[in-house]
Amino acid sequence: MFKYVTFNIRCDVERDGRNQFVYRQPLILRAIREEKPDIIGFQEVMVHMAAWLKENLTDYYVIGCGRNRGLNGEQMSVAFRKDKYNLVEMRTFWLSETPFQSGSKYSDSACPRTCTEAVFVELESRRPLRILNTHLDYMGHLARMESIQQIMRHVNELSLFPDAPIILAGDFNATPESEELKAMAQAKDFKNVTAGIGVTFHGFMQEANPSQIDYVFVRGGLNCQSVKKWDKYEENGVYISDHYPVCAELEWENQA
Repeated sequence: MFKYVTFNIRCDVERDGRNQFVYRQPLILRAIREEKPDIIGFQEVMVHMAAWLKENLTDYYVIGCGRNRGLNGEQMSVAFRKDKYNLVEMRTFWLSETPFQSGSKYSDSACPRTCTEAVFVELESRRPLRILNTHLDYMGHLARMESIQQIMRHVNELSLFPDAPIILAGDFNATPESEELKAMAQAKDFKNVTAGIGVTFHGFMQEANPSQIDYVFVRGGLNCQSVKKWDKYEENGVYISDHYPVCAELEWENQA
């Protein structure tokens, strides 16, 4: 059994006031220490935020790189337990027609978007596991559709551990009734374990349209035992993020 969390941590901007990153840090650390996830897929991690995660999440390795041409800017970081996993392969690819050109994007995407891919071997079971952590564009519907199609082509052309279970998760910037989620519903063998979980984006309770836009999909060799939002981490109007992190508790099929 292991816990996977998708967590849009919210980039660090002054306009968030009391919910700026520096004020949310204690809640972030408290949640991770209490919940003890095994792997976390973060979105919206700025360079200094990645450094803070590496310094403070001492039980984890944190990997990822920025989405801009100079490899700065936001990254899709993946944190994984040092004592549970061995990293076999890691790469970042851009959601674009030129996925290995840094800073590239689809024409109607507001900014470059990436997917951080990591292949792990669980130390105890020696089983491989593939993680795809992404954040689709907030503006371009076509860019989101093209990104989903690109990721599906990628997983269907894998050469390293092609049959290993896959977790595809992140902020899709699309609601459950959207065309993007309909496309995911048609993706071969992927199961949305976060179906029906309700609101995941709340905008620090100031936005007009709270909605579910964060998802965890699994393919092959995994059963979901439970899924929950980390919705209790708020103190005096300071929230852990403008999204609720979503935790899926998963187990291997055919456990020995």
